[in-house]
Amino acid sequence: MMKRWIALLLALALAAALLGGCSGAASSAGAGRTDPPASATPAPTPSPSPTPEPYEANVLTGFEKEASYPEGQRITAVMVNNLTSCRPQRGLSAAQVLFEIKVEGGITRFMALFNDYNEIPTIGPIRSARDQFFRLVLPWQPLYVHIGQSVVQKEYIDNYQYDEWNIEGNYDSAFWWRNRDRRNWAGNSVATEHTAYTDGEHIADYIQRKQVDDRRTYNSTFFRFVDYREPPRTLDGTPAGRVTIRHSASYRTRFVYDEALGRYRMSQFYSPLGDYRDSIDENNEEQLAFDNLVILFTDIHTYPGHEAKDLQYAEYSWGGVGYYCYGGRVIPIRWTKGTDLEGLVLYDYDMTAPFEINCGKTYITVVDIDEATGFVTEALEAAAPDLPEEAIEETFEESDD
Repeated sequence: MMKRWIALLLALALAAALLGGCSGAASSAGAGRTDPPASATPAPTPSPSPTPEPYEANVLTGFEKEASYPEGQRITAVMVNNLTSCRPQRGLSAAQVLFEIKVEGGITRFMALFNDYNEIPTIGPIRSARDQFFRLVLPWQPLYVHIGQSVVQKEYIDNYQYDEWNIEGNYDSAFWWRNRDRRNWAGNSVATEHTAYTDGEHIADYIQRKQVDDRRTYNSTFFRFVDYREPPRTLDGTPAGRVTIRHSASYRTRFVYDEALGRYRMSQFYSPLGDYRDSIDENNEEQLAFDNLVILFTDIHTYPGHEAKDLQYAEYSWGGVGYYCYGGRVIPIRWTKGTDLEGLVLYDYDMTAPFEINCGKTYITVVDIDEATGFVTEALEAAAPDLPEEAIEETFEESDD
């Protein structure tokens, strides 16, 4: 649009100059007349180029910041249960980013990211912290909400002196409550440890009482987003109207692209039933839906010395391969993380440039490389799309060293 405007201004200026030139030529041709000489046509004044609007993007979605954007506030990360017997959850449809990663026993857990803790609806069941999530958000120093933590996660909290922004339910139960009467999707009661909830009001009260520093200025966005002032990128990859991610034998997540909505609708595998059920937010009965799907593969294995509890370690330092899904299509990508204090960076597959995802809500998962062939689209129901097999093998072999 800006280029069209500048071109229009130049065209108008040129037209004015041509008209002025024609007027002068006509006066010269009439030299024998007694009419007074025509006055000189003034040179057109150059029009200034429009000043582009500054890039002011929402840290988590990449869209332009709205008037209500909580400028200068730390983002908030909330750990949420995903046991099959404890679904449906509450509050996940309001998250700007949702992480899903395998923890012990082959189950997965969620970490929901929010721009503004004041706007967090009732969310839960709140569960304990795991380092494979914490290490991904540590560079952003978010407010980190959870109840309980693994012994490895406790070491991370201590080593990085993260107590100031660690909102831990074991030490202050005033910011959460239990819904002891809750029922799961089958109408059954659930164990007490799966009944804890919180919301923005309770988190804000905790922050005020504990005088938590909730201020932080971010100079970049969580992902590299396509500039919201430009049209979204169009993927030229293979069709991905249906995407299935296998985290373990019993935990799988499926997305179906809704063309009318322009988003991927989420469902999850229910092994007792042997089928998938829509992932519903109990707050509003809405199915979870996302603009972007980011699937990253790496080595995930049990921490040595923690076999009894099967605590899982995700290898981030080597980076790896993955997929990006948008608009019903999928393409392979690569990624790097580096140290705990370095942020996650996506790259195009040949590693020539950082990869920009489109603005919007994002689902991101880190999956064991052993499950790479369990990533399925409707175009290739029995195998992964065009991710070179040698890249998967290379990542797996490297992570075994």
